[in-house]
Amino acid sequence: MKTDHHLVDILRKLKLSGIQDTLEVRLEQARQTEMDHVEFLLLLLQDEVERRAAQRLNNLVARAGFEQDKTMEGFDFKVLPKLKPHLVRELATCRFIERKEHVILCGPTGVGKTHLAQALGHMACRQGHRVLFTKAAKMLRRLHAAKADHSWDKAIRQYLAPGLLIIDDFGLQSYNPSQAADIYEVIAERCLSASTLVTSNRPIQDWLALFPDPVLAQAAVDRMRQNAHLVTIEGDSYRGRLKPKKAQDEKEENQQEG
Repeated sequence: MKTDHHLVDILRKLKLSGIQDTLEVRLEQARQTEMDHVEFLLLLLQDEVERRAAQRLNNLVARAGFEQDKTMEGFDFKVLPKLKPHLVRELATCRFIERKEHVILCGPTGVGKTHLAQALGHMACRQGHRVLFTKAAKMLRRLHAAKADHSWDKAIRQYLAPGLLIIDDFGLQSYNPSQAADIYEVIAERCLSASTLVTSNRPIQDWLALFPDPVLAQAAVDRMRQNAHLVTIEGDSYRGRLKPKKAQDEKEENQQEG
């Protein structure tokens, strides 16, 4: 049985065109199980709800700008035995976003900070939160360029609007006065209004030296630490441990031969 064109037109007008994808299957299911009208309608509407939820998630993830498709399900806690799983799983509930709290992930290069940050961001998207992922250097370049064409107010709103802003690779190098002022503006504006997640190779106590103005530095760091969950990640390189086994075996063989 082919779907009636008049019905298709009505579904489109009601913005329920997604029902069209499963209608034939559901009609056959209803005939085979002698489903009553209410059950059949409920099944169709559930299909539409699930389709819209999936579409919304896809849109949120796309707008977040993640570098890679990282999820909590793909995070291997065994690689980092010193990392407390219960702490990470609590963050994965995203209640910290509802409370407008912050997260700071510190640790050396390669231990999985960016993976974990993006995984938490993905969990936030699943729960309907608007997320933006950016490298610290990219954010500062964007704000610097915006000053030149007088669009700074518009540019900074991009970083103030999301329910969760993820700033990756914070503090890789010292900041000039303009960059320091931009960082402070983002942190200060988001301090009590929305959540920020920062990853850094440096411990917090080393951040102060990155700013040219010690007063501005103290103010920025104090606001970042306020209501923040500090997660220090220690261990061997997470990236190295996750290399494909074949490539890892070949590397070890070459080292032995050498």
